[in-house]
Amino acid sequence: MKPWIKKYQPKELSDIQGQDTAVKQLKESIANFKKTKKATLLYGPTGSGKTATAHALANGLDLEIIEVNASDTRNKEEIENLVGSAATQMSLFNKGKIILLDEIDGLSGKKDRGGISAITKVIEKSAFPIILTANDPWDSKFSTLRKKANLIQFHTLNYLSVLAVLKRICINESVKYDESTLKSMARMAGGDLRGAINDLQMISQDKKTLLKEDLDQTSQRNKTQSMISALMKIFKTMDPQIALTAFDDVEEDTNKRFLWLDENIPKEYTKPKDLAIAYNYLSKADVFHGRIRRWQHWRFLSHINALLTAGVALSKDEKYKEFIKYAPTKRILKLWRANMTYQKRKAIAIKIAEKTHTSLKETTKNIPYIQAIFKKNKQMADEITTEFELDPQEVDWLKK
Repeated sequence: MKPWIKKYQPKELSDIQGQDTAVKQLKESIANFKKTKKATLLYGPTGSGKTATAHALANGLDLEIIEVNASDTRNKEEIENLVGSAATQMSLFNKGKIILLDEIDGLSGKKDRGGISAITKVIEKSAFPIILTANDPWDSKFSTLRKKANLIQFHTLNYLSVLAVLKRICINESVKYDESTLKSMARMAGGDLRGAINDLQMISQDKKTLLKEDLDQTSQRNKTQSMISALMKIFKTMDPQIALTAFDDVEEDTNKRFLWLDENIPKEYTKPKDLAIAYNYLSKADVFHGRIRRWQHWRFLSHINALLTAGVALSKDEKYKEFIKYAPTKRILKLWRANMTYQKRKAIAIKIAEKTHTSLKETTKNIPYIQAIFKKNKQMADEITTEFELDPQEVDWLKK
């Protein structure tokens, strides 16, 4: 049976949901690729429509699309042979074409040494527009590539955009549903339209119905236990053997487990004694974590797990009966935002340092002064933008 993500892949740009600004920018970038930059880098979260938009654009313009996944085509030789030839040779169908290099995050930078520089050279020689996709374009390994491409951001889809697509599929596939259940599925997708469509097909393609209880299947995609379930297993048990298994099926790394527990221990343990003991175990786990970082003694992972699970679980004299709404730590979001800000600032500083023959350290110190210019002097800001070839996203960041 054909996957619904393929069956209902947008055919025209008008079918793309919730990305109007990005779609408009992409059309302009491809239309002017000979005058400006030959490559366009689409970035944003998984399932936001980057790849689908590239295909819809090619179809709407009656262009052949050559798609290569960077996770599969990783090294210099493969990229030169596959992408390089496609970028210089005429289409077999005697019409224009778009080259799509998908998921460039898959290039490690070390293991795939030469892959990114090969892409840069292909862009320079290409006779056709090139579209690249990535989740995070601000990684330092992409610094050279960013200079060669127009950057276009795809935002996390609003649940209403996801809901509109799911409704259309249900109608076409004769799937019976109620509005509240379908809304819940759209919200649970977290903006990942591709994941939501896969879930809908998995649940309803045979029985042609979508019930509220079916949503339990989507909350544990790929049989991965949620962090909230893991926390419940730790906080609501006095059995160390049960607590020890809490993180067995959780994908979050050790750093994020620390942050989740740090955020929710005070919500669960209201008695000062229990709170103190729990944090004592958390701090001891952090000591072992530091030893791993310093000495690479990975056997300490088992000690960390025991302290974070059984240790925290047995910090209380008895189970707390109150229902607690556990929440992800806000520090993860703050760290992510800080990292994105740092990466953008660094990308701007690199461009300026290269042109002015100044050290990156000194240029970075002067970024606040450049920001002040962008806020007060439009003419000088325009001159700086042109001189240092700043992207629209970089200009927006300097104006904030």
